[in-house]
Amino acid sequence: MESRRSFGFCTVVFLVLALMEISSATLSPTGINFEVVALMAIKTALLDPYNVLENWDINSVDPCSWRMVTCSLDGYVSALGLPSQSLSGTLSPSIGNLTNLQSVLLQNNAISGPIPTAIGKLEKLQTLDLSNNTFSGDMPTSLGDLKNLNYLRLNNNSLTGPCPESLSNLKGLTLVDLSFNNLSGSLPKISARTFKVTGNPLICGPKASNSCSAVFPEPLSVPPDGQSNSGTNGHRVAIAFGASFGAAFSTIIVIGLLVWWRYRHNQQIFFDVNEQYDPEVCLGHVRRYTFKELRTATDHFSSKNILGTGGFGIVYKGWLNDGTVVAVKRLKDFNVAGGEIQFQTEVETISLAVHRNLLRLSGFCTTENERLLVYPYMPNGSVASQLRGQ
Repeated sequence: MESRRSFGFCTVVFLVLALMEISSATLSPTGINFEVVALMAIKTALLDPYNVLENWDINSVDPCSWRMVTCSLDGYVSALGLPSQSLSGTLSPSIGNLTNLQSVLLQNNAISGPIPTAIGKLEKLQTLDLSNNTFSGDMPTSLGDLKNLNYLRLNNNSLTGPCPESLSNLKGLTLVDLSFNNLSGSLPKISARTFKVTGNPLICGPKASNSCSAVFPEPLSVPPDGQSNSGTNGHRVAIAFGASFGAAFSTIIVIGLLVWWRYRHNQQIFFDVNEQYDPEVCLGHVRRYTFKELRTATDHFSSKNILGTGGFGIVYKGWLNDGTVVAVKRLKDFNVAGGEIQFQTEVETISLAVHRNLLRLSGFCTTENERLLVYPYMPNGSVASQLRGQ
């Protein structure tokens, strides 16, 4: 009996020490969460005229409850979303310490200064959108270290210098938009399906040697023939052009038909509901709301009601007419290529998931220009805060 008690006591001590070791891994020598320190440095470097970062607190142990911050299931900061918040100032190099970031959305602000070289430390980053700011200086070569990057938007800034050759190392890129900057020099071979550089006078000007179409496909080349006269060459070029145009036109027709079929198919799955039916019966237990209802519930999607921001949209707190408190996720970019598929995935996946402020999916809204998901709101906060007795 005594040996059992000793074994049990040792087990408890071991577990406590293990938990202390795990928690200390995310703490600085002063006992503050490293992610909190990094986020506070970002806040300090930014000018926030409307106090959208008001609840970012150095004394907080859980940044997952902060506005504009999204965390992964294991409690690490995975997304930083501050688009269109009238922010200025600079972007702190401390962003490089948020090594679990997968999405950084800072577009449509007035942030200036250089893009921090430390951003190349974010090895898990998939989306980086710094467009429509006033960033200046050279593009950091460390961008080539972002091996998981899919989307890179740096358009409409004041960036100068050459486009880093290191970007050619990124093989998973879907879109790179560097348009409307002051870049110069030759362009590296970037494997992105869409690569935009228009609006850079030193690259796309009349004396520039680069091609500046919005999309860089593999070029069609007709090899020169020294024995052929100009008429024969022109005939060959015409044949090649006609064949290419015909093939491209046929491909567009086929893709258009597939997209149309997919669109109709998606509508039948999700949205083909007879108007005479009660909206309560749409998608079984899931209610179909009108856009007006959700716009009113969230006070016209006021920034004061934002609960958090993720890769596919922003979550707002709302109050329905009957007093029910809900969380409304307003999806963005659903109408771009693959947007409907993203919406399906969002419905299928997140309706089964548990978010710190959300329960299972209880409603949705779809219009020609909007896709919204509705969840019950959990007023007691996150599980972590309940465990802390808050």
